[in-house]
Amino acid sequence: MVHLSFAPSDFAAMQFAGEEMVLLKNNALYWPRESALLVADLHLEKGSFYAQHGQMLPPYDSRETLERLADSVKATGARRVITLGDNFHDDDGTHRLDPYAAGMLESLTRALDWVWITGNHDENMQRSFGAQLTEELEIGGIVLRHEAKAGETQPELSGHYHPKMRLRVRGRHIARPCGVVSRGEARADRMILPAFGAYTGGMDADDPVILDALKPASQIDAVLPAKGKLVSFALFREAA
Repeated sequence: MVHLSFAPSDFAAMQFAGEEMVLLKNNALYWPRESALLVADLHLEKGSFYAQHGQMLPPYDSRETLERLADSVKATGARRVITLGDNFHDDDGTHRLDPYAAGMLESLTRALDWVWITGNHDENMQRSFGAQLTEELEIGGIVLRHEAKAGETQPELSGHYHPKMRLRVRGRHIARPCGVVSRGEARADRMILPAFGAYTGGMDADDPVILDALKPASQIDAVLPAKGKLVSFALFREAA
């Protein structure tokens, strides 16, 4: 039984590739056996990137993202943080962090076993802040990478697509970040995590690009925590 200091309604346990995982309402995934917090698509310094190109956004996205990440570490008791790529919105974003955000990030990487997996936005990250930097990682038979590898038959955790589920709640249409999970043979489960960053848009979870990235699969579902339970929405079922 996993004990977290989040409110019970803010997370939901799930089984993935024979492991217990916890999907948090704030879009992180906690792996209890590894004491690892996984987050995808932070896109730090996206605001300052757009400012350079004349589109002014409030320049506090990195602070907000890192504060939520720090809160997640505290609530889960995680000793490891593994990011799944697109950590910064561009390679030079590491140099644009304001002193407060940079200090926060340096404190986190010093206190934790931190691994940056790079993505298409930051494949040549300029600074690692003392943490490990890699293109992909394998832990306990599960591959961690930025973008789902088409045709992969090994368990896999990835990001990249920023999946969202469109819902109708009390007469209103809303879009909620979600995970997308495919189930295959012999526990070859694969999951695309929701984006964690403050300034991240999204792609519909049932977009053919996402579904194709997770095949072959017997079924694909969008998943999100709601009132302490994991809610699933069927996106694909293999023809009988």
